[in-house]
Amino acid sequence: MRAALLLALALLAGPAGTAMAQDTATAAQAAAARLAAASQSLAAAQASRDRVAALTETVRAYEEGLEALRDGLRRAAIRERAIAVELGAKRAEIAGLLGALLSMSRAPAPLLLLHPAGSLGTARSGLIATEVTPALQAQAEALRADLQEAADLAALQQSAIGTLEEGLAGAQTARSALSEAISERTDLPLRFSEDPVATALLLASTDTLDAFASGLAQTVDTELSSTVPDASALKGSIALPVQGQVLRGFGEADASGVARPGLVIATAPRSLVSTPVAATLRFRGELLDYGNVAILEPAAGVLVILAGLAEVYGRTGEILPEGAAIGLMGGELPAPHEILTETAQGGGARQPETLYLEVREGDAPVDPATWFAPA
Repeated sequence: MRAALLLALALLAGPAGTAMAQDTATAAQAAAARLAAASQSLAAAQASRDRVAALTETVRAYEEGLEALRDGLRRAAIRERAIAVELGAKRAEIAGLLGALLSMSRAPAPLLLLHPAGSLGTARSGLIATEVTPALQAQAEALRADLQEAADLAALQQSAIGTLEEGLAGAQTARSALSEAISERTDLPLRFSEDPVATALLLASTDTLDAFASGLAQTVDTELSSTVPDASALKGSIALPVQGQVLRGFGEADASGVARPGLVIATAPRSLVSTPVAATLRFRGELLDYGNVAILEPAAGVLVILAGLAEVYGRTGEILPEGAAIGLMGGELPAPHEILTETAQGGGARQPETLYLEVREGDAPVDPATWFAPA
């Protein structure tokens, strides 16, 4: 009995497990609620007078809801692993305690109250047992709570599959509806009409982004409006055009030693790219080795170049409002079970797509940080 009590006291000296599944479950439920709200917004957007704006907000809502759900699952996976490591570290101690308690349970109850040292030893043993019994009960409850929390977290991750499937399907539907609505849009003001022949000649005759940007003025056929967006007052505080993480900053070299005067932003597949401020769409299409490119003019003489998109929206010469959808990133959306596998292995959402962002003032590129606030 003395050995069992000493072992119990050693266990109680360590940190007790705490149940954190409730917080994780609350976060997951909030994410599911956001996805449900996005689904309702999708239905309403189809009948909205401004379908493009409504569908753009719906796509963003889906992206935010899915990211929140991934974050909740990531936290659940991390906590589940922490519990498993904690229980694994105590395996030998728990086994010893259970063995001692099992031996005690097999002894007749009257013998447990006796001590070979006589009445004084018996009294001391009784006092120790009185002190330790509540602690043993607390330890047992903590262990039971940890096991229950691990089971709840595992169930939470499995139950998220249905929510993920609905969210991913809804997001894809919203993106398709947005593409269709933009292709049918005719209400945006035109600053100029494009000369397609001049644009084709410029594309064929230039082999650098510098040369192409410098020759953009040649592609204008007719000036239709003197209205020019001016975001100069917002310089330094403009949000990035896509949700993601900056991988390389201005002038930073990549693994092959190539340095470019812009930002490389990692994004999730099929992320929505939008205009950070009101701007004129100066060019859209494939350009050199940059893939699909959109060139915006948020102020006179200032160009924002977005390269690496899978789809580009809009019509050259249009004045796009702030937050307007300009395109989608490429890549394949992961299946729900792949997302669960990523979170179970401790990773976040995969971000294999990269958007290149360059800012030019006059004929020279400048550090985008002078216009854009860090994410």
